[in-house]
Amino acid sequence: MAQLGDLVRAKALLRSAARAFGPKESVARARCVVAEAEIALVSRDLGWPAKALDAARATLEQHGDRVNAAHARYIDVRRLLLTGRLDEAERRLTALDPAPFPPALKIGHDLLVAWVAIRRLRTQEARAALARAGRAARHAGIHALTAEVESASRVLNTPAARLIVRGEEHLLLLAEVEALQASKALVVDACRNVVRDAGSTVSLARRPVLFALARALGEAWPGDMSRDTLVARAFGAKRADESHRARLRVEVGRLRRVLRTLAGVDATKQGFALAPRRAHEVVVLARPVEERHAAVLAFLADGESWSSSALALALGASPRTVQRALDELATAGKVQSFGRARARRWMTPPVPGFPTTLLLPGPLPSD
Repeated sequence: MAQLGDLVRAKALLRSAARAFGPKESVARARCVVAEAEIALVSRDLGWPAKALDAARATLEQHGDRVNAAHARYIDVRRLLLTGRLDEAERRLTALDPAPFPPALKIGHDLLVAWVAIRRLRTQEARAALARAGRAARHAGIHALTAEVESASRVLNTPAARLIVRGEEHLLLLAEVEALQASKALVVDACRNVVRDAGSTVSLARRPVLFALARALGEAWPGDMSRDTLVARAFGAKRADESHRARLRVEVGRLRRVLRTLAGVDATKQGFALAPRRAHEVVVLARPVEERHAAVLAFLADGESWSSSALALALGASPRTVQRALDELATAGKVQSFGRARARRWMTPPVPGFPTTLLLPGPLPSD
């Protein structure tokens, strides 16, 4: 039922099966829990109780079912990746040795290694992991996994960011973004809201006004940007009055303090200009497409259906904020929903020829 797409029915059947197993059939009940956890992951029910999965994994390990116990661990790692807990996901993945597992788990392991490497901007490592996974999937004849490897590989060959330098824009692949990170340029990174050079990084993720100023000055470099334009970029004011200019002076002073190790902010006749300390060039790194709700669209781009509560958890935003964003995107025809109330799910309109995949464990080993 899950592979046919009826996740609600599949979940109900699993729960019914778990209740039907007697007290002495703890392994069978644990397998039901693991399967339900994967359905919850695929349906982006990120609020599904992780403790239940941990308890099921422990039961499986105690009774020698190492394959399904490992599968439970991989589900946990995938959930951590979705919720942005990259350090913990990488630590748990590193602790897993896929050598004794069947082909499906080995391929899944390499896919997770690739996704961690992609998030870390280690493109060579990601390509190597995807190459291993692709060869193994073709050799095993697992077409669903072959399709998933191909889908992940497309990420490496799709524009990941825009480079803005001296008034010109260029699209960058992930490998080019990685190379930029290692360069000696002063990078104003609008993907992560940080400013960095080869020596240090300053995060402005919690200071949106200061980052807006830094980005505007980075785009204007090596020239300056007028005070009125900076007011519009930082405060959203259509016309700058004296109060705006006074606030601009205060915020520029704050920007000077936080960027003091990386760059100066010099006053000019017209406005302000960025003056890097060590770097010889200033560049701005931006998302390939920028719009108001780009972060929501980025999560929905995986082709899976998400609940608004799961998106809120993954984004670290309030459910109401996410719901408003989804309503606006739906009105614009950029997302669509199905189901009602708590069963309502959101996704981007499907692209013909690229169905989503659901990976469930193969036949369970006999006791």
